[in-house]
Amino acid sequence: MRYFITGGAGFIGSHIADRLLAQGDQVVVYDNFSTGQELFVAHQLQNPNYTLVRYDVLNRDALLEAMDGCEMVFHFQANADVRGGITNTSIDLQQNTTGTYQVLECMRQLGIKKIAFASSATVYGEPTVFPTPEDYYSRQTSLYGASKAAAEDLIEAFCEYYGMQGYIFRFVSFVGPRYTHGVIFDFMKKLLATPGRLDILGNGQQRKSYLDVIDGVSAILLAVEKANDQVNIFNLGNKEYLTVNELAQIMTTHLDMKDVEFVYSGGERGWLGDSPFVHLDISRIRSLGWAPSFSIKEGVLRTVDFLKENSYLLTNR
Repeated sequence: MRYFITGGAGFIGSHIADRLLAQGDQVVVYDNFSTGQELFVAHQLQNPNYTLVRYDVLNRDALLEAMDGCEMVFHFQANADVRGGITNTSIDLQQNTTGTYQVLECMRQLGIKKIAFASSATVYGEPTVFPTPEDYYSRQTSLYGASKAAAEDLIEAFCEYYGMQGYIFRFVSFVGPRYTHGVIFDFMKKLLATPGRLDILGNGQQRKSYLDVIDGVSAILLAVEKANDQVNIFNLGNKEYLTVNELAQIMTTHLDMKDVEFVYSGGERGWLGDSPFVHLDISRIRSLGWAPSFSIKEGVLRTVDFLKENSYLLTNR
């Protein structure tokens, strides 16, 4: 098959591209490199089954031309900064919701019928049920979460109107090689700048689940292969979770940093819209035969090692 991947030079999208190419498929990667990295695509540039297009999804003409001839879309482009909407109230609307509409409209014009979408656990706001199942509904507590929920609704509507098939994946935070944003990235930057001190947003008691990107991509491809509803919604997460303090301790121990002072900003949330507890019910994806192969600790250590080996990424953002 010939697949189209928005955000295909990014953390998750580049791993999807590698997996599809390894099984003999063709891939068109479409990325504006706002967070995508040359490092993540360089090894594929000479592959005859790989095409790289450098444009933004908001450019309809470029998107339509690049997508022509593809049979399925993996829409993984998005604003990667969950906190960014606090100061820039339009970025999530433009990059997440309007970007998804652009992708769907191009698919409609070209007759492409299948889309896999990177949604987020943030669509659950601050849930009161844990682990949180796919049918849970809560009010939105962040512009990022609201933009992802709106994008999901657009996908459902296009599927209904135009006979498309949708795969919606609600992620916890992914970790692992090629990770370029999030709490581990932030902690690494801070520890390199001030080795004896780590500033932690909130009180450090926030509980979060994480999933290694290798396990996440395996779950995505398995769901696309086996799930056959018109709209298929899956939580992707781990059976475990960590407090932020536990995460910080794992990192400082692995980096052999002793007597690091943890300094807290206070409050149960790291920022406005931050959910103090993220733990998803993954029984639906597990029913297809999937299970994570990496523990959260293993995924964290793989991420730390990747950032140590590619420390220039820490100075680029």
